Amino acid sequence: MEQFSITVKDLLEKLLHSQSHESVSEFIEKLFDKVESLEQHTKIQDSQVEEYVLQLWNWAVTKNVGSAINEQQRAKVRHIACRLLYLCEPENPSEKAIRKQILMASKTGKTWLECKNPKLADDFLSQAVTSLETLYCRLISQRNEGADTNLPKADAEKDLLRVLSYKAESALAQENQQEAVSCVDRCKEMLLRLPKQTGYLSLICYKFGVDTYNKKKLEDSSFWLSQSYDIGKMNPKYSQGPEMQAKVLRLLARVYLELDCQKYQDKALHAVSLANKEYLQPAGIYLKIRILLKSGTPDEVVKSGLKELLDSEVQLDVCLSTVKLLTAEDRETLAFDFLNMVCQHFESSPELGSALLLQIELLMMRGKELLAKQKIEDAITGHYAGRQLSPHNLTSLHLLLWDKAAKSIEAGELDQNLAKLQRNRASCFYYLRQLDKAKEAISEALKCDPNSIFTHFSVYKIAVLEKNIEKATEAIGEIGALAQMPVPSEDRLFVSENAAANLLSLAAQIALDNEQQDTAMKALERFCEVSHDVVQVLTALRCLVRLVLSTMENAYEENRDVCLEALLLYLKMALKNVSRLKIAPGQGEDHCSDEANWFRRIAWNTALQCKSSSVRMRDFFLLCYQLSQLCVQDRGVLMGQKTCLLMVAAACLDICCMTPQTEQQTEILTQALEHIQICREIWRALKASGDYAKDPTDTLLLLYEFEARAKLNDPKLENVFESVLELDNVDTKILETIATLAMKPPAHFPVVCKKALTIALSLHKRGPQADLARCCYCLHTLIQLSLPSGVCEVDHRILEEVWGYYEEALSIISAASEDFPELEILWLLTRAWNTGILLYSLSQYPEAEKWCGLGISFLQHLGSMQDSYQTQMSVLYSEVLDRLDKTKKNLIMEE
Repeated sequence: MEQFSITVKDLLEKLLHSQSHESVSEFIEKLFDKVESLEQHTKIQDSQVEEYVLQLWNWAVTKNVGSAINEQQRAKVRHIACRLLYLCEPENPSEKAIRKQILMASKTGKTWLECKNPKLADDFLSQAVTSLETLYCRLISQRNEGADTNLPKADAEKDLLRVLSYKAESALAQENQQEAVSCVDRCKEMLLRLPKQTGYLSLICYKFGVDTYNKKKLEDSSFWLSQSYDIGKMNPKYSQGPEMQAKVLRLLARVYLELDCQKYQDKALHAVSLANKEYLQPAGIYLKIRILLKSGTPDEVVKSGLKELLDSEVQLDVCLSTVKLLTAEDRETLAFDFLNMVCQHFESSPELGSALLLQIELLMMRGKELLAKQKIEDAITGHYAGRQLSPHNLTSLHLLLWDKAAKSIEAGELDQNLAKLQRNRASCFYYLRQLDKAKEAISEALKCDPNSIFTHFSVYKIAVLEKNIEKATEAIGEIGALAQMPVPSEDRLFVSENAAANLLSLAAQIALDNEQQDTAMKALERFCEVSHDVVQVLTALRCLVRLVLSTMENAYEENRDVCLEALLLYLKMALKNVSRLKIAPGQGEDHCSDEANWFRRIAWNTALQCKSSSVRMRDFFLLCYQLSQLCVQDRGVLMGQKTCLLMVAAACLDICCMTPQTEQQTEILTQALEHIQICREIWRALKASGDYAKDPTDTLLLLYEFEARAKLNDPKLENVFESVLELDNVDTKILETIATLAMKPPAHFPVVCKKALTIALSLHKRGPQADLARCCYCLHTLIQLSLPSGVCEVDHRILEEVWGYYEEALSIISAASEDFPELEILWLLTRAWNTGILLYSLSQYPEAEKWCGLGISFLQHLGSMQDSYQTQMSVLYSEVLDRLDKTKKNLIMEE
């Protein structure tokens, strides 16, 4: 148990101090599993655990404010805290401790109920009841001892009533009606002492009635609704009020009506009559009429209900619903009579058109066409005489007329006119948002005339409203395909050459209005393909660019690549269309320049965001350059062109490093050289018109050209190097870069590399204070390039060259031996010594003695490593000298 306490405290502390959502979830699950693994009657004797429990409970309360944890996690945290609190319970807990248990157990149970887990809720609600009963007994005991416990006892009873109502809710969730009834009965007994809770308990029973009604458990629903009403009557002062009581009774009447109208007719009528007495509302009268109709009551009785409805403060739509109800129940005469009464009653209402429309519809349904025609003419006359129909009613009237006209046309005749008629019907249904009817109408239109762009546009509008992206995209494709075909004869007088383009533009606007950005982009893309108006195409492309940029702001990396591909395509289309605009009649140069400049800025900004992809950066900077060629060529634009081409060349060189194929590398490097040459010409033009002394463009161009030609193994490389040397301010960094590029595979130009490093070394030494690190680098590289690595490479001319480098190194080290890197000295020593040993193995003893001696001369500068190398080298050097003496003696003897 001690180990359990330690583990729980550790997990509690980690949870309380956790910051990330993932770690919070992990610690909650671990604690929950740990606590649930314990037996029910286990006890924890650790006061610190109880302190952590209270902190955890308060932590859950604070997290309840935001969305730091979800409802399920909140329930688990309360579950953990409450379970641990009970495990820490002493044998004889204080009254304060018991109240704490009651609070936590009841709230935990309620939270599990809200999470739809009534079984777990039951455990805690039962614990809460037990604790409440314990508290209540203790308060009774104190009262017997003379203490005033009336107020605490009332609070305890109030808490018990609430917990019992939760238990009833839990029982119902588990379909245990008997247990729920038992809990509510206990609550009802307590109402005598807690009259103020009448409204609460009545509302709880109403909620149970609604829940069981929604589950189609009508008998259970009728029981709970009756309970709700009866409880409300127990103490009207504290009930929910007559309006709520009427609401309960109306629902009860509906339950009886749906359960079995014939069997429960009297009960239904009694319930609705009580409701109307409690709080008269048109909804109650309407329900009463509905019950009377369902139970087959004679017309005279129903008429009294209809009169009562009109006498109340009823809305027109309720009256019209009643007319439809009468029609549905085959009370046609009663329906027409009541509708006439409604028209008279609402004669001055602006909504009277709805009643007139229903009248016309009913007459047409019953085949009374002459009377319907008269009503239609009256409605039209009234519309133009000041009693205007609302737009909705006007559209509905159009639909009725179109529908009647459609039925009057003989099958197979006038296909195109019929298609147009069906499209108009579909449009009316579309504006009324009756989409099923709209789809039926448009299906008929497609059968009559499948090659009409207007029909497919109607299909598109419905698909957008239904958020059917696939269908909308398909319709856009059909419009685009039909745009290449001749205009149908039915529309030739009304359709311009750009009809399809105009519809696609409107399609994009509809999609945007309905927040369907992807569909809008499809429509705009198609528009750009079919439209012959360059200005409109550029406007559409601007819109597409803005849409894709807004998508990129919140896109993940993989979606960002898709967006960049789309943006590249739109900018290429823009380049093509701005070029067309330049030669289009009536378009000024300034307009063309403005358009090109707008897209150029987009390409520039996008290129700057593509640092992780050299290919994309190259493509966007190249497009930026091409678009800038269509702008007015002022100094700013030329500077932009120069920068774009520099960036394109740099990107080409980066791409080349990542491209394994030799042929592809050659193509990319050749393109880079072309861009460098164009950039150089632009740069010459700029320099001729201004002072750019500090601009590094000349240097960059030569470095990029040098790298490209080096990788191509171009013999002109040395000419480029000479041009670098002719620059006004050639610094050591440039020369060292040249040296690196000259030897970076596949390039191999050791001569150029040596020249560059020699000059760089000379410049380093000329400074007021030599840069030892850079001098060291230059010498190291020169020696590395020059020294032989095998027997076949020994060349006295090269050895003399390297000897000169070593003398340079010795002079620098002698001047600043303490600052020169010791490892670099060791490297110089080792290379000189190994060269001497190589010559010794080739029996070139004088040269061997010279190089070994050179190595020995570095010993004095070694410092801490001097002793370890001196002994070994001295022995070997003595052998070399002895061998040299013997060789000299042999030569003398031979002479």
